[in-house]
Amino acid sequence: MSDSPRLPVDALTLAERLIRFPSVSSQSNADIADFAAELLRGLGCRIERTEYENPPGTVKVNVVGKLGEGTGGLAYFGHLDVVPAESWTGPGGDPFGPVVENGRLYGRGACDMKGSVAAFLAAVAGFDAPLKAPVYIALTADEEVNMRGAEHLAAHSAMFREMVAQETAAIIGEPTRLRVVYAHKGGAGFEVVAHGRAAHSSTDHGINANWAMVPFLVELKRLYERTRTDPKWLNDEFDPPHISLNVTLCDHNPAINITPEKSVCRAMFRPMPGQNPNELLDEVRALAERMGLSFEPLPSASPVYIDPADPFVREALAITQTDRPLTVSYGTDGARLTALKRMLVLGPGDIAQAHTADEWIELEQLEAGVRVYREFIRRFCT
Repeated sequence: MSDSPRLPVDALTLAERLIRFPSVSSQSNADIADFAAELLRGLGCRIERTEYENPPGTVKVNVVGKLGEGTGGLAYFGHLDVVPAESWTGPGGDPFGPVVENGRLYGRGACDMKGSVAAFLAAVAGFDAPLKAPVYIALTADEEVNMRGAEHLAAHSAMFREMVAQETAAIIGEPTRLRVVYAHKGGAGFEVVAHGRAAHSSTDHGINANWAMVPFLVELKRLYERTRTDPKWLNDEFDPPHISLNVTLCDHNPAINITPEKSVCRAMFRPMPGQNPNELLDEVRALAERMGLSFEPLPSASPVYIDPADPFVREALAITQTDRPLTVSYGTDGARLTALKRMLVLGPGDIAQAHTADEWIELEQLEAGVRVYREFIRRFCT
């Protein structure tokens, strides 16, 4: 990006600038992180930058800005990475060439979640009252790939430790149509592998790995059915109220006349607050080992929960002029930031538009986001 950041700037212009960075998670985000850091400096923020590599050799950057002095205050968390966009069908034909049409901003990340980031930065840029408590703006990498940026931030950021120690109120700016979300599900999973021996299928020289997998799948199906009826794995605060155990299968077999030498079952489920995913993982591990199959857990993520009766939630409801807080079944960076005890999810846009082939956010939601975020700053920082 050749043009230098200028502030103050409206949310639409800023969102368009952010969308122009093709910050897909598989690539380095250093350029958009540098751009964001300059924007934050333009707001008067002190900057903290942390780096790591994912995968090895690919630099990823988290940026945190702090505006103002004192303790407590308000923290906003957003991510700068986006999912791939090879199948883009939106106006203009370029997912990283933002287009405004029919009251919507189209582009990869418009909804998830560069629009939200732009709305919060615009809220800060247009805020002219003296601050008595700080505003933190934390922008992470790799939210779309197991929240690795937030994980690194929580482990290495001095400003994050400051937020935790001061019990700073925190907002995860994922799209909720500006409704207050007090809880979301976590994530856990496993990979089970059956091994066989490849051979021409007309002979008895091979060992079909899929046949070895079948008995395991029968038992896994029974476990799946139990998770949909056992109160231990249900929570009526969520929709759906179960852990959504999802199974995928693959034998990587190149031809139908080759006996498959490997069969892989991968599964993911979404534990809710108060549930122990290790109980389920231990049961599956014991089942796999009993059948001679290999077992590996997949990376996990914690649920997010704040008591819906907490004063922070009540204040957020008043700010958004809504009557009740919600739960959602998707995950956020909050899964890696659970040291923060006063944290909720709230952002412009609709999660139904995230990751779509014509991703968009309504301009009205962008502007409403600026107004709502500005009111949060006023109430918690002045």
